Amino acid sequence: MKEYIELTVTTTHFGAELVADLLWNYTELGVVILDLEDALDLLHSGKNWDYAESGVFNGDKTVFVKAYFPKEEREIVKTAETEIAKLKDRAVLDVGTLETVKRTVDGEEWREKWKEHFKPIHIENVVVVPEWVKYEKKDGEVTVLLDSNMAFGTGEHETTSMCVYFLSKEVKKGTTVIDVGCGSGILGITASKLGAKKVIFTDIDECAVKATEHNLKLNGVKNGEVYLKNLLDDESVKGDLIVINIVADVLIAFSKGIKNNLMPKGRVILSGILNEYAERVKTAYFNAGFSLVEEKKKGEWTAFIMESDS
Repeated sequence: MKEYIELTVTTTHFGAELVADLLWNYTELGVVILDLEDALDLLHSGKNWDYAESGVFNGDKTVFVKAYFPKEEREIVKTAETEIAKLKDRAVLDVGTLETVKRTVDGEEWREKWKEHFKPIHIENVVVVPEWVKYEKKDGEVTVLLDSNMAFGTGEHETTSMCVYFLSKEVKKGTTVIDVGCGSGILGITASKLGAKKVIFTDIDECAVKATEHNLKLNGVKNGEVYLKNLLDDESVKGDLIVINIVADVLIAFSKGIKNNLMPKGRVILSGILNEYAERVKTAYFNAGFSLVEEKKKGEWTAFIMESDS
């Protein structure tokens, strides 16, 4: 039986997203976030939370991020640990101790334990369902199947859920949507399921492109086109709505040329923005000829819908 290395990083609710995103640069096997605060948020929302592990509400607010690697990739694990240590010096807010622990796990044990952490996620009328879970869709629900073993982006994080919320309001029949930095493809697939006429997926990460193509097949999406490239390198790609869930600095850089990829009076959904950078992002888009349609905050994060003035 093949064995794997499980790397566990101790962090905080804020740091979990940063740590997970970093670890995805070094493994394609899987990253899991074990966060008590996410479970408590769901409990307080009044929604069903029977997916929570036994005893989860008895712990503290420490968050654990687990990543998995082939046993022979010990040097890659060391590199990942070095980058995790550097993250503490670069982080603006508290990311915790970032202590790392390694152990060897059995292949079958890893696969089954990893899958246990992914359950259906409800965001408005959209339900993100792991492909291995049997889920009975209720009236009015839109289901998105996802194989989360291939790229980051499962719907669990605030930044993704705000994008899905905005998509549920903005996507109409006849809308062409561009999903920039598509990752797992969750946002573009959601747009397709909500009735978009066409969805264009772009990412500069080959792993993300493969994951998106895989998830498109899972969902039977026929109106999607997937490209390995930077959106701004091709002005011929145009949409009525662009959705981007990336860090603030990249969003600001995109503001200068993103109109070239929008139809007249087109809109952009911007997410992945820490609250303290929200005004900077908003100002950049104001200066680029956009007006604010809606702003939403969730925890440490902000998202916008902006409309082109021309």
